[in-house]
Amino acid sequence: MPQITLAGRKIGPDFPPLVIAEIGINHVGDFAKAERMVRDAHAVGCECVKFQCHVVEDEMSPQAKSVIPGNADVSIYEIMERCQLSEQDERRLMALVESLGMIYLSTPFSRAAADRLESMGVAGYKIGSGECNNYPLVDHIASFGKPVILSTGMNSMASISKSVEILRTRRVPFGLMHTTSMYPTPPDKVRLGAMVELIEAFPDAVVGLSDHTLTIYPCLGAAALGASMLERHYTSDKAWPGPDVFLSMDPAEMKQLIEGSKIIHQALGGSKGVLPEEQVTIDFAYASCVTIAPVKKGEAFSKANLWVKRPGTGELLAEHFERLLGSCALCDIAPDTQLTWDMVELGED
Repeated sequence: MPQITLAGRKIGPDFPPLVIAEIGINHVGDFAKAERMVRDAHAVGCECVKFQCHVVEDEMSPQAKSVIPGNADVSIYEIMERCQLSEQDERRLMALVESLGMIYLSTPFSRAAADRLESMGVAGYKIGSGECNNYPLVDHIASFGKPVILSTGMNSMASISKSVEILRTRRVPFGLMHTTSMYPTPPDKVRLGAMVELIEAFPDAVVGLSDHTLTIYPCLGAAALGASMLERHYTSDKAWPGPDVFLSMDPAEMKQLIEGSKIIHQALGGSKGVLPEEQVTIDFAYASCVTIAPVKKGEAFSKANLWVKRPGTGELLAEHFERLLGSCALCDIAPDTQLTWDMVELGED
């Protein structure tokens, strides 16, 4: 089974899914809001929070000042300038997260951002979908030798394979997140089948879902299909302004996702058969062969004097009924008697 470890937390099919709270830039550059989101996430049992690391001048050329995202009315350059955190604030947040026993993750969007995170001593890296085919940056991040979680939205299996080969060559443990880069994502565009395709195509990868719908249901469905990681945007308060707040889960929803995904993981696997723990139910739920009329010694059993009734505590159960028909009683039998083998003379099979 594939497995990666982040800050001591083992991630893979053998373990409950890691729920990642994607704070991203929902703090809009406000450290106090970022801190509040971390503490609220911790309060509901979240193990991992993720931020974005932006060093704007290294991340974007001036042409980005004229590119406006679909869910915004100002340029991506302006958004990132407004929402980026200073290195000092990022270090404070990482210290807070780790003091609470949580995993600190951040997505670097440039070489300078990756170098900053490495100097901070992060346990691993999350690479966003937009950088999935940014092979120079993928290789630079992989060169640090730490676990990498790679989102795969907007990419084909061919382009994903190229990044996977880089990660394999660098010999770093890695995970892949199926993603649809629509904000929000309609349920019919989630394509959980694509996540299963990643599991099958990359057996050495830990696979999960980074979801941009408006509910936790696709993540729960992904858990049932074997997702080892579940990521959604997150905020403490849906009334706050922020670029991704409108599609973010709040603490109550995150608690439901954490609890639900753990239950689903516990329910996975197994094979069909009778459990020892079911015996107490078998005793009353099964049916035994019971006389429904007096039966004389030597008389043949028929549907007129024999039927099946609860409980299933008799020697002869409903499965034996057809075999008993036509056989003879070895003694007089009163009505409402559960048959035993020593009451029956079976004919030749």
